[in-house]
Amino acid sequence: QVQLQESGPGLVKPSQTLSLTCTVSGGSITTTDTWSWIRQPPGKGLEWMGLIFYSGNTAYSPSLKSRTSISRDTSKNQFSLQLSSVTPEDTADYYCFSGQSQGQGTQVTVSS
Repeated sequence: QVQLQESGPGLVKPSQTLSLTCTVSGGSITTTDTWSWIRQPPGKGLEWMGLIFYSGNTAYSPSLKSRTSISRDTSKNQFSLQLSSVTPEDTADYYCFSGQSQGQGTQVTVSS
């Protein structure tokens, strides 16, 4: 069974870049499926941010595309999210997921 674990700083300052990593076990990010990032701001619904295909191609939410980048490190079986020029509105719980598997999430606060 695929397991995912998010990691990264819990506090980011406005205008900086938010960087999170998802470590995958029990499956390879290069052989199957898509590997996605979603987030949930406080009191709001889930928002899909983007994904990376097993081929390495990427797709992004149109509303976040200009600020979002998803990459991967195949040697570590990890994929990462970078969100640039963050504001307090980017404060949220961030999750990585693939298929029926989802990480436990990591809380990120944008504040000076």
